[in-house]
Amino acid sequence: MDETEKTTIRVLTVDDHELIRRGIRFSLIPVDDVELVGEAQDGEEALQKCAALQPDVVLMDMRLSEDRDGIEITRKIRRQFPHTQVIILSTFHDKAIVQGAVQAGAIGYLIKGVSGEELTNAIRSAYAGKPILGTEALEDLVQPSVVFVQTDYKLTSREQEVLSLLINGKSNPDIAQQLHLSVAAVKYHVSNILSKLNVTNRTEAATLAIEKNLLTTTKK
Repeated sequence: MDETEKTTIRVLTVDDHELIRRGIRFSLIPVDDVELVGEAQDGEEALQKCAALQPDVVLMDMRLSEDRDGIEITRKIRRQFPHTQVIILSTFHDKAIVQGAVQAGAIGYLIKGVSGEELTNAIRSAYAGKPILGTEALEDLVQPSVVFVQTDYKLTSREQEVLSLLINGKSNPDIAQQLHLSVAAVKYHVSNILSKLNVTNRTEAATLAIEKNLLTTTKK
């Protein structure tokens, strides 16, 4: 029974700098529930290794030394291997870049140099399907846009409650327990939220909600 409860998260790193890959490798060695199954130094190798190794989480460098950047490779990985989550690691945290990463399907965005503990926790969150944004990236998303168009997304009070918990990285079972709903009901509300916000995944929904202050502008 212990065997079934024990889960090892399979991780692939993608970075064109050996020093960065080595740093990640060493930081993950002592972590029991995370296994570094492979490393890639460019996008093509990343796609090949995703096919061969089937990682649960990919740590993706934002800027690869090739024509295609990390956002494009992230989009390809999410399209070809939907079970694989991608966390972007970058030295940049410009709002447009963070938004581009989220729209490409990345579940997380961290600034390089985070501690081993932060990285490990981010990997666990990504594996659990919970969005992760580093402090700098989150601050960029919260900054008001130059052009702000007020939109009425017509979220119900229950959908606002679900969205609030979704932003905090809660899973469907967590939300169900906190709001005293069935998991099926939560899935229904999440589906409605994605539809009303015109987004494709929970990370995009959380990003849009933060950017547009939906939990304050839709409540009255």
